[in-house]
Formats: sequence, structure tokens, C-alpha cells
Amino acid sequence: MAEEIEIDSLQEVHPQAMEALLQGRLEDPFALLGPHDEGGASVVRTFQPGARAVDVLDAEGRLVESLVNLNQSGLFVSGAPTLATGARYLLRITWPTADGGDTVQLTEDPYSFGLLLGELDIHLLAEGRHRQLGRCLGALPTNVDGVAGTRFAVWAPNARRVSVVGEFNHWDGRRHPMRKRVEAGVWELFVPRIGPGARYQYEIVGADGAVLPLKADPVARATEPPPSTVSVVASDTPLIWSDAAWMAQRAQRQATDAPISIYEVHAGSWLRVLEEDGRSLNWHELGDRLIPYVLRMGFTHIEFLPIMEHPFGGSWGYQPLGMFAPSARFGTPAGFAAFVDRCHAAGIGVILDWVPAHFPSDAHGLARFDGSALYEHQDPREGYHQDWNTLIYNLGRNEVRSFLIASALEWLEHFHVDGLRVDAVASMLYRDYSRKEGEWIPNVHGGRENLESVSFLRELNQVIAERCPGVVTIAEESTAWPGVSAPVEEGGLGFHYKWNMGWMHDTLRYMEKDPIHRQHHHNDMTFGLVYAYSEKFVLPISHDEVVHGKGSLINKMPGDAHQRLANLRAYFGFMWTHPGKKLLFMGCEFGEHAEWNHDGSPGWHLLDHGGHKGLQRLVRDLNRLYAHEPALHRKDADPAGFAWVIGDDSQNSVFAYLRRGDAGDAPLLVVLNMTPVPREGYRIGVPAEEGRTVAEWEELLNTDADVYGGTGRGNGGAVRVEAHASHGMAQSLVLTLPPLSVLILKPRAAPGQA
Repeated sequence: MAEEIEIDSLQEVHPQAMEALLQGRLEDPFALLGPHDEGGASVVRTFQPGARAVDVLDAEGRLVESLVNLNQSGLFVSGAPTLATGARYLLRITWPTADGGDTVQLTEDPYSFGLLLGELDIHLLAEGRHRQLGRCLGALPTNVDGVAGTRFAVWAPNARRVSVVGEFNHWDGRRHPMRKRVEAGVWELFVPRIGPGARYQYEIVGADGAVLPLKADPVARATEPPPSTVSVVASDTPLIWSDAAWMAQRAQRQATDAPISIYEVHAGSWLRVLEEDGRSLNWHELGDRLIPYVLRMGFTHIEFLPIMEHPFGGSWGYQPLGMFAPSARFGTPAGFAAFVDRCHAAGIGVILDWVPAHFPSDAHGLARFDGSALYEHQDPREGYHQDWNTLIYNLGRNEVRSFLIASALEWLEHFHVDGLRVDAVASMLYRDYSRKEGEWIPNVHGGRENLESVSFLRELNQVIAERCPGVVTIAEESTAWPGVSAPVEEGGLGFHYKWNMGWMHDTLRYMEKDPIHRQHHHNDMTFGLVYAYSEKFVLPISHDEVVHGKGSLINKMPGDAHQRLANLRAYFGFMWTHPGKKLLFMGCEFGEHAEWNHDGSPGWHLLDHGGHKGLQRLVRDLNRLYAHEPALHRKDADPAGFAWVIGDDSQNSVFAYLRRGDAGDAPLLVVLNMTPVPREGYRIGVPAEEGRTVAEWEELLNTDADVYGGTGRGNGGAVRVEAHASHGMAQSLVLTLPPLSVLILKPRAAPGQA
């Protein structure tokens, strides 16, 4: 409860109230400051410590009265008030300058304005169902009663006092204490005559009376670049979009039957400017360089490691504190929006990594934001993440769920982002994730499932589906939790796709083996097809595979330099022909040698070497083939799209399978030879097409072609069909299987047939 302010007379304030004001403990500033009716006239009180004089002017700028500096305290009060009750007025404040002169500030009184947040806002905030927090909380440039300024609002229900501080008040928390809207635990204040670009933070006094470290705004829509922790009033200029055509086609472009090939990028290190101390590119420069590269390489999407504001660059963005603001490292929010618009103009989708599982414990952030465990759990068995030394969101609290869902919508609705890859879903689903016995608290049923997280994820995906049609959500989830990509109404979590971590681990384990030993690990390549359709999958070769001592992708491959490149080409051929959408981390497309270092850039100089240039060309051609051939993407989530022809030739480490599209789409035959031994005269059965005579199968792609840096062995571009039964089919091909290679073949109709 705020203490009652007692006024002994026009010029006398109760000592307790005066002490609270001067010490920055005033919990109800509107009870003391601003205009107060006194027999038909307004008594004006304003706290301006250090001011030489304060005058009250009427709306036309005429002097009404000069206020009295009460006991030289900085609290200026009316002497003989003549301002009519309810009349608008200005404050003319005279400040001393360092050279002994004066400077005059003219402003409206922040404490002359009424309630700011509307009843609907308060109701939705109290219920934890406000979907537009970025336009409700935070700093919003606006006009109130015709006066331009910024409305500040922040959720801090357990605070005794909250003030907004900045250069506009010399970072003095006594100057702009805020009004508490008790119904929602939200503090608000309108500060006239400050706007976009103003720097600010919140000074908060906790329930115990302790002043907390200055806090960044949890809903800030702009920030200063780290290491600064200051929030910035964002521009209110509407973003300009020219992507209506893309938005209309987006759902079709991101559907399960569409080709989706994602280039995963760390914006800060994709291409550093070495001539300028290795600085990162800004959004405009990324638009000039990254978009053409991705387009040339045939990727359909860019996925960024988190670009939300984060204090420590070494976290790669996975410990964000600015869930509503793109990092100022790369420019302004408008610059990011322009980048997304340019991507859409080029036909490229944008996916962002988004982190609702945990947040860092930095004192300026969300940790004990109002002096209590507000965003996090009180009990460390629920609220502390041992793996990452971070705090876990309390998803059982409606306001926290609302905060995170509104964050997701900010990126999807305001910035037109096409999808979110939700980080660390596995850690959210289980209460005992990475915890020993006694280090976790069971759910209400005594189980290990985190029911609050499950409910949150379902609500998140339902809200996104309702408000953002065509957007995709992708789960980084590595367990056997059922129905991650199943609809919520069918009992699933509601994601559109799930990262196939099992496929990635199994197949990389196989590829790391010396080819002579691969016959004993054949199952690592085939096992993924056992569950390939249990979820809608993305096959991820992500940043996680090239950090923390794991080395680079190419250096996981066995053999000499030539064989490592051949192995990697074959692996990419397998990946692009396997059911599931594709994701590849930057640098892997040309065989980066070094483990990824966020302070450097991939080794683009390697493209001067023919083998690395050839690998890059292969990825480009795989992307183009994947997009052009319906059999490679149309039935990614349908078992009818895949059939083994040879899955059991472990002795030769040979695999063969068919990929199929819709009726009328030509099938493709994919053959893998995962040893450095070429196979001559290898017979493989192929299907006959009803009503259509196929004379030969065309070799669409050979990963061992000389243009990719291979040996150039192959089948001369095509192979004739033989009426020789094999593998349960009436026809067959006799192929040359190049060493460490993947062949992709397509039936070619006989002359005169369509």
C-alpha cells in the first residue's frame, strides 16, 4: 500500500512525505505532485532539484505564477494559486549552467495527465492475454491531450517505486516516479517532449526498500549497442513494406509439400569487414551481400541465430534480454525490417531462432526484475538452468506467457518474419532435464513432464496459427516426445516442423567412420527411415555441429583432403535426397576447415581452391534440383514418397532408393556408394511406368563429377533400361558407381512420348 500523503498547507508538506520524495521512496507521486484542486484553483507542485526557478505559464505562454522552492528542497509549490482548476499549463524551469549562466526549459507537467492505459489494456494485462505488449508496455511515442511525448509503462507488481530515468532527468530516479495501476501491477508515466532516440532505463525500489540496479526495459523496441545496457525510445515512423505478393504466397512456399532449404547464419560473423577492425556487416550491407549469395546458392530461406538484443556476443544470441528488439549491433529496427522486405522481394524467407526457455541473470535484465522472482521461478530446482547458468521462465504465470507470446508476435506481425525456430524445446518439456535425483520438482501428478511448458507451447502455436497464417514454427527437440509437429487439436504441440537430431547424430557417426568399417554401421544410415514420417522433419546440419571442440564438418570426414571432400559431397547428396527439409550452417557449403569462431568469419579464401569451389557448386546444384524435381520435396511428409530399392548391401556400403512425387511426377532413383571403391556393373531394379515406355534413365547429378572436384567417373549421362528383373522389379539398370558418391537418375521417355 502506498503511504498517504498529508498536506499541512499550501506551502507545507508533511515531513514524512517530504522525506519519501527526497529519498526516492515516494510510492504515489500523483498524490503529491502535479495540480491539485484548492477552492477552485490549482495548487501546482513539481520536484525539480537543482533548478534556480520554476514558473507556471498558461496555455498561451503567459505567466500565471512563480512557484516557491519549499525549504530549498527542490519541491516547488504554488504560493497564491490563480490557475483555474483543470486549466492546462506549462512549466518554465530555469537551470543554472556550468559557466554561471542560465538555461530555460519549457515543458508540460508529467503529473498533470490522467490515466494512460485504457481499461481493455489493463484487463488484458491482468489476465495475461495481451498480444500487443510492444504497443502497450515499453516506451511509446505518442500524443496525450495534444502534447507530444513518450508514454512509459512497465510490469513490476511487487515494486514499491518505479521511476523512468534518462538524460532528460539526469538519471535521477526521484524526478519521474511512475503511477501504479494496481489492477495489473503496471507502472505508467507520460513524459512530455521526449521522443524517438531518447535513452532510458527504469530505477526500481523493491518490496524490501532496496534500490535495484538500473533495469533495461523488458519490452524495449530499440536499444543501444552492447556493452551499453540502455534502452532507446523506438521510432514511431511506420515501416514501409512492399512484400504483399510474398505474404500472399507464403503459406504455399512453406508447406510440407514445398522445397525448403535453409541457410543458417550468424549475422555477426558471416562476413566481417577485415579492413575495419573486423566489424560485422549492418542490415543494409547484409542485404547487399547475403541476399544475392543465398539466391545464387538456391537456398529458399535464411535462418538467423538469435538477433534479439543480448549482452554477451559469445552467447551467439542464445541468452537474449531484449525479446522485442533486434540487436543494435547491426543497425536500427527499421534497417532489419528493410532487410526482411528485400529478402521477400528476392523470394527468400526469413526464420529467426527464438529463445523462450531461459534468460541470462544479468543484473540489468529480467532477473528479480522488481526485487522478486517475477519472470523466473523462485525455487532454483525449477528456475535455474544448470547447463547454461541461466534462469528459467515461469511459464505457469499468465503474465510471463503473455510476455513471450507477444514477443513472438512482434517478430512475426511487426517485422514480417516467416518463421521461428524455437530453441531448447527439450529442456522445456522435462522437469528433470539435465538434473540429478533430488534436483528437480515433479509435476502435480508426480511426473517429470513440464505441464506448464507443454501448455505454453500449445498456446503459442495456436495463437500464431490464428494470427499469422502461413508462418511456420520449428522445434529444436531431441527426445522421443510424441506429436511435436502434430496439431494441438490432435494432442500435439502444434509445431510445423521438428529438427531431426537423431538423423543428424546417426548419419554423422556413420560418415566419421573409415569406409572400411562402414559395413558394420550400415544401420546408422537406414534407421532414420524407420521414424522419418513420425514427425514433419527438418534435417539440421547446424552451428551446434561445428563448435565446442567438434571441429568443422569437413574434418569429421575420414581420409586425405581429396577423400574428405568426396565424403562430404556424398553426404550432401544423401541429405538432399532424404525425406525432410534441409538446413545447413554457413561455411559448411564450401567445406570450411576451421571450427566456427563467432569472432571471425568462415574461410571464404578456400573458394580459391578447386575442390572447395566444386563443393559449393554441388550444394548450389542440389538446391536447384531439389526445388525443380517434385519427387524430392512433394511428399517429404508422406511415406508414399520414399521406397527402398537396396537397403541391405552393407558389405559394399551401397544404398539405393526411390523418391516419388504426386501422380504424374517422374520418380527419381538415388544410389549411394559410401566406399572409395568404384563399383562397375552394379545392377539395380527400376520401376516400369504404366502406359509409358522408358528407354533410359538420365543421370541428373553425380557428386563425383569433375565439375565438383571428383574423379569424373559415371555413366556418360544416361543408362539404358534392361528387361532384366532385379530387386522385385521387372526392369533394371547396370550402373557404374563412382567412389564415395551419390547418383541421382530420372527416367527419360522413349522418343515420341511425352
